[in-house]
Amino acid sequence: MAAKTIAVGEDELVACCGSTRFAQELAKASPFSSLEEAIAAARDVWFNKVDVNGCLQAFSAHPQIGQQTPSSSAHPTSAQWSKGEQSTAFATATTSSLQQLAEWNARYYQKFGFVFLICASGRSTEEILAELKKRFPNRPIVEFEIAAQEQMKITELRLAKLFSSKAKETSTGDHYPAAVAKKAEEDRVSIIGGHLTAASEVSAGKTIQAPSRTRPPITTHVLDVSRGSPAAGVEVYLEIWKGPHPRPVFGESDAGGWVFQGSSTTDNDGRSGQLMSIVDVVNPGIYRISFNTSKYCPTGFFPYVSIIFEIKESQKREHFHVPLLLSPFSFTTYRGS
Repeated sequence: MAAKTIAVGEDELVACCGSTRFAQELAKASPFSSLEEAIAAARDVWFNKVDVNGCLQAFSAHPQIGQQTPSSSAHPTSAQWSKGEQSTAFATATTSSLQQLAEWNARYYQKFGFVFLICASGRSTEEILAELKKRFPNRPIVEFEIAAQEQMKITELRLAKLFSSKAKETSTGDHYPAAVAKKAEEDRVSIIGGHLTAASEVSAGKTIQAPSRTRPPITTHVLDVSRGSPAAGVEVYLEIWKGPHPRPVFGESDAGGWVFQGSSTTDNDGRSGQLMSIVDVVNPGIYRISFNTSKYCPTGFFPYVSIIFEIKESQKREHFHVPLLLSPFSFTTYRGS
């Protein structure tokens, strides 16, 4: 008997995420043989194919945390799911905590321009409020990336609900035994539960085996903070240190020590192309990403920018996103997600 597959349409996927670009791209990859396959495809689409506007569209589909009134742009199913996801928060809320949430939500939106986004399932009002206060001091670009990660967690939970519902429909239509349908649903819940547990363990500093990647282990993007927009057309080079010493020695010439790994040019969203192969395990070592900033900004102070960072043996299964925030007379970076 041929393996069962589950097809998902654009309208159903808009309910899961809120981004029409996400829904269109993932619907093209449908049908899927398992929830795990769908989640892998969803992560690839969300992190590699959805631009800033698509992310903001997804964010806008969520109500402010702590409010039961759905967003005007929310899909009806999405609005229903939002209430369920916030059920613990509502059950643990007090008049005081809801008032604080409303005040901090307003401060957050005024600073960042989008609603505070968090995977609220199973979280109390106090937990959510504490996380909001913790994230509020973040720089906008850092907070945007955190929000994108939280959006993906929510999307994965909703995909699990969608697949569970479709599995029941398929089982009923094909007259499958009830035990088979129950087992399929348990398997799907186990997959999504394990995925979210793994994410929690990473944040707690535990070492786990990562799933197969859908993007290279080292990525970057460039934002022009002087214009408030992505920097397109920036040449990017990735190298690894293979010199006579374990690492470059400060003050000594490093000529011939760096080995080319890959190059690309940022697209209209400021994202670099594929700088290296998609592998589950990246080689530990010292890496350098260089940006040809003089070509992008000929009048700027920096002819080029190089960022050097180290991947340790214990980190070889992690993802390393190293963005560049650039202006004509300054630049900064951080380890993103």
